[in-house]
Amino acid sequence: MSYLFLQQYWWFLVSLLGALLVFLMFVQGANTMIFSLGRTEEERRMIVNSTGRKWELTFTTLVTFGGAFFASFPLFYSTSFGGAYWLWMIILFSFVLQAVSYEFQNKLGNLLGRRTFQTFLIINGLLGPILLGGAVATFFEGSNFVVDKMNLADSLQPVISRWANGSHGLDALLNFWVVAFGIAVCFLARTLGVLYIMNNVNDENIRSRGSVQLIGAAVPFVVLFVVYLIHLLLKDGFAYNPQTGEIMMVPHKYLDNFIEMWYLAVLLLVGVALVLYGVVRTMVSKTYIKGIWPVGIGVVITVLALLLCAGLNNTAYYPSTADLQSSLTIENSSSSEFTLRTMFYVSFLVPFVLAYIAYAWYSLDKKKIDKEEMKEEDIY
Repeated sequence: MSYLFLQQYWWFLVSLLGALLVFLMFVQGANTMIFSLGRTEEERRMIVNSTGRKWELTFTTLVTFGGAFFASFPLFYSTSFGGAYWLWMIILFSFVLQAVSYEFQNKLGNLLGRRTFQTFLIINGLLGPILLGGAVATFFEGSNFVVDKMNLADSLQPVISRWANGSHGLDALLNFWVVAFGIAVCFLARTLGVLYIMNNVNDENIRSRGSVQLIGAAVPFVVLFVVYLIHLLLKDGFAYNPQTGEIMMVPHKYLDNFIEMWYLAVLLLVGVALVLYGVVRTMVSKTYIKGIWPVGIGVVITVLALLLCAGLNNTAYYPSTADLQSSLTIENSSSSEFTLRTMFYVSFLVPFVLAYIAYAWYSLDKKKIDKEEMKEEDIY
């Protein structure tokens, strides 16, 4: 195993975790529709109990995603999580709101009321996907940071990377394409959320409303995603010379990546096809409620293809708009070969963890949530 192979292997694992995180944001998407899908208090309790049994998976995947990035590409972690900390703090705060809302909305002595905590779930459902989607978009659009490894010799302030302005990440929201992609991810989360609730909650009224809400979520997502994908394939990209490490701008870099790595283009097309199949079939069939599975698999495949395109084939996955040569690549930002090699063997445990998650999911979903269950036990 060469050093480059280990770097690419860990970029694949980080990309896979990112793709799984995007899929698991169906929890956030469903929570934004608590009041549109659930018209009565009982219906809203069914929706909250449905997402409440899965929210830990989303949060755990987010933490694992950050941990994997820290272990395999520490310079990205210190640059993005340390420099753009206002952006990440807002994301984490919204997830704290989510956890608090699930825990306390039905507690005795709740002075704020259940509706207030359900509103907190909606805030997390909007902010989480938009800001996380925007963070992913910076892999293609760039961020405003500077890296200077010579600062390690500074005994007073040995900080390698710093943000080039005082916004600490919030400046990304001034980029139209970053915001557009973030909103696209938000509509994707709402699409996944509707499909999940239709599959997991056994209530005809909720499923009927879900068919209508699906149109309002899926159509904007498809439009925004197609527009961004066209922009991505036509824009200049950030490449680097593997011999010298020099960063340069290359016309149509991401289009070239999909052409040269044709298997990623195939993955992207298959993923998009699965998403469209699941959405369209759910729209046209009154009895089909399993759309979350083809759409979910399609989302994971599509996001995986995009993230691999961002880092492979001599591409800078975290470009700097302040100093081009500060851009991060999988080669100049990774851990040592010893660390990556050691973690390579540890990663063999991942399939067992995924198998446990799949088993836990299956056990939780053996019985669909219905009104009778709410009478017996109201968890959230």
